[in-house]
Amino acid sequence: MSAVRLPLMTLTEMLNVVRPSGLLSPDDLLDAIKTRSESRNMDLNYRGMLGQCPPSSACSHTRREHRHHEVRSSGGEGELKSALLDGDTQNYDLDHGFSRHPIEEDGRAGIQVKLGQSFIINHIRLLLWDRDSRSYSYYIEVSMDELDWVRVVDHSKVLCRSWQNLYFTPQVCRYVRIVGTHNTVNKVFHLVAFECMFTNHSFTLEDGLVVPSENVATIASCASVIEGVSRSRNALLNGDTRNYDWDSGYTCHQLGSGAIVIQLAQPFSIGSLRLLLWDCDERSYSYYIEVSTNQQQWTKVLDRTRVACRSWQTLMFDKQPASFIRIVGTHNTANEVFHCVHFECPAQLDTEVKEGSPGLNSSDSDAASQHPRPQRPSRTHSLLPSQPSSPSSSSSQSNL
Repeated sequence: MSAVRLPLMTLTEMLNVVRPSGLLSPDDLLDAIKTRSESRNMDLNYRGMLGQCPPSSACSHTRREHRHHEVRSSGGEGELKSALLDGDTQNYDLDHGFSRHPIEEDGRAGIQVKLGQSFIINHIRLLLWDRDSRSYSYYIEVSMDELDWVRVVDHSKVLCRSWQNLYFTPQVCRYVRIVGTHNTVNKVFHLVAFECMFTNHSFTLEDGLVVPSENVATIASCASVIEGVSRSRNALLNGDTRNYDWDSGYTCHQLGSGAIVIQLAQPFSIGSLRLLLWDCDERSYSYYIEVSTNQQQWTKVLDRTRVACRSWQTLMFDKQPASFIRIVGTHNTANEVFHCVHFECPAQLDTEVKEGSPGLNSSDSDAASQHPRPQRPSRTHSLLPSQPSSPSSSSSQSNL
């Protein structure tokens, strides 16, 4: 009888069914009643289906069996519910292909998914509407009875965009609730896709944030450059560390004005970065780096304003929560512009590069680049691309 989960029974069942059977002692019944009365519902030892997915798989309970699941609205305010579980993550625009709810300060409105049965989950993937540069804040709760909710992800005070890969300690649940708390454009939270699953993929959490081992500052990971000048959008994140010259392949900003800012898709706990400073001649740069989760409060993690730096820079610091990284150039020995060719976060230490200064003198500088440098042209270059034209505004009406 030790395998019987008595605390999951109601008081009526224990008194009117179990007690008359005589199968358990009065002390066992009293212990079960005590556990039931003193524990919150989500702390009880529920049984759940373990639907495992391999690390590379995109399967999920909600995608694979969405016919058995139901999208509800918390507070009766959710709209366009059918789009959330249809598995279509490509065909969405200003008017369709997403679910939504109004953002309210009391958090009563939300998008709620009822799973077909109780599942054990530790991984959720969301696709936030991302057809423009807006960001969202949100939190996620799970429950067995729609009364006792456990918050498994709290991004209510940070800015996120596009695909969210979220991990947490395993929970048995029947209901999942996503509550948007902020939209940088308006007062509506838009969600394109939802998946939940159990994964054996190893992950590390620190203060609720994933500590990544792979580079998350990539286009594939939905990172983007939101400030800085370049002839090619996101040239800083495309992974190309060989094809750059006097005219292209780098991102820059004017010294004393602006910065280069990278937005990650979601906040991570970051303790290292790697940069490739433009190094087609013998110039050196100085700079500092700050991180933030909301673009309001910034923490300086590196200060190389008094150091002559060139070429590859592998930078280590105490872990910080970060979804924005701001690189501010303060000096260039050649002109008034700061140029950066490549950025990765965290630094991929298994990939060897030849570090630039500090650490190399001018006689060693030719070894600091991973490629042959182009010959300097005879004409004068400012190494400042022309400002990109502003995106054309759309006059069409939309639901966003």
